Amino acid sequence: MAVAAVYLGTFMATLAISIVTVALPAIQAGLSTDLAGLQWVVGSYALCLSAFMLSAGPIGDRYGRKRAWLGGVALFVTGSAICAAAPSLAVLIAGCALQGIAGALVIPGALSILTQAFPDPGERAHVIGGWSSFSGISLIVGPMLGGLLVDNIGWQSIFLINLPVGAAALVLGMAGIRESADPDHAALDPAGQLLSVVFLGALTYALISAGNAGWGAPVVMAALAVAVVALVLFILAEMRTARPVLPVDLFRDRAFASVNFASFILGFAGYSSLFLFSLFLQKAQGWSATQAGWRMAPVFAAMALFASLFGRLARAHGLRRLMILGYVLLGGSMLAMVLFTSHTSYLAIAPLFALLGIGMGLAVPSTGAAAMEAAPRERTGTASATMNALRQGGMTIGIALLGTVMGARAIASMSDTLAGSGVADAAALAGSAVRRHAMPAGLDMAPDAFRELLTSAFAQGFSFATAIAGICGLIAALALAIAVRGRRAAPAAAAMDEA
Repeated sequence: MAVAAVYLGTFMATLAISIVTVALPAIQAGLSTDLAGLQWVVGSYALCLSAFMLSAGPIGDRYGRKRAWLGGVALFVTGSAICAAAPSLAVLIAGCALQGIAGALVIPGALSILTQAFPDPGERAHVIGGWSSFSGISLIVGPMLGGLLVDNIGWQSIFLINLPVGAAALVLGMAGIRESADPDHAALDPAGQLLSVVFLGALTYALISAGNAGWGAPVVMAALAVAVVALVLFILAEMRTARPVLPVDLFRDRAFASVNFASFILGFAGYSSLFLFSLFLQKAQGWSATQAGWRMAPVFAAMALFASLFGRLARAHGLRRLMILGYVLLGGSMLAMVLFTSHTSYLAIAPLFALLGIGMGLAVPSTGAAAMEAAPRERTGTASATMNALRQGGMTIGIALLGTVMGARAIASMSDTLAGSGVADAAALAGSAVRRHAMPAGLDMAPDAFRELLTSAFAQGFSFATAIAGICGLIAALALAIAVRGRRAAPAAAAMDEA
């Protein structure tokens, strides 16, 4: 019952990430918002998830992992109900933010509960593989189910799915999960918790606002300055606090540091790709929400398959080898997507989507298992929260930065084409067209020609964003390979010294 509860809770929290992506164009039309508004719908969940995750681990360690996890599930159901009834963009963003706060308790709490329940490394790898598999299943179901609901009922219906799933997780969790806590090792760092929220919030605001206001706008520069100051103060606070929310001492271990860097890149390049794929398939290639959901399925199907096989593969080939391979496939497949255009056949798109899914199916469980292996058992809650916070923080920054980069590149491409055709005020017209995905007043162009120009611009923006993501994925693979080599060299050097 404990495993079933944890899997269902993970399914619910992960479903919220994938199901909303295919609903973005419908939300944009229904609430009359722009690209920045869509970034906030997805980004508010990711922001609160990452910002409060550092606090979630210590809460579980101090007050009880079962109690904290069950509270997170109940709060997630409440946030989902608010989203489903949202009459405006502001209320929807608030509901997504509440979901993110709840997810901060549910996602890392799941890994910590499984680690406490299964001290044997082999059994732990098996159940963590199943946990990752459920994440993959929710990612598969999310876009396909979300597309059907959006096209046939409305975008509000995608949030109602979490209510019965959350209720089942609560019942099973109350009955099956054993309470565990390590209050003596829990962090007590309110200053660090507050500064981490301020840093991520200010940085996300700056990155999203830059899409409309420009990088040199006073509001963007001010937000970046706040983020920098908050980051510096956060690092200083963590170095001076006896029990910080960010375990600075654990980062002295090269393996722990490299795994957590890779976890950040996993969120930045892998998880944020869902946002990019939805916009590419619907805005650049013109598919409906249902069609886009089915076309994203190879990513999640491959991810679920390889995550479910992870325990067996890890015993046969080794954890670290699979982890490095996962990031190589992630980076390589994203780089290859640079070649996608608005007219690229799905027969060329599907294999790269599947390759990305294989990479993430290997990277997600291996990164989680490696992080738990590198941390002391009594600090698994804090270590799990750190790893997940960095991954979700990477997704938050990825959605904000890559979304802004995609929009900026699309605007530049369309502006150049309009200017070359002699259109006056080409930059302003292109900006309005890309942000609103509609022909702006003052642009005299045939509808078919405008549609072709707009889809081509979105495809170029997508290519630029995936190039950045792909390079980051390969950098993570290189960092892990260097760390593994260093770890192998250290025992050999020690043996030589002893001899």
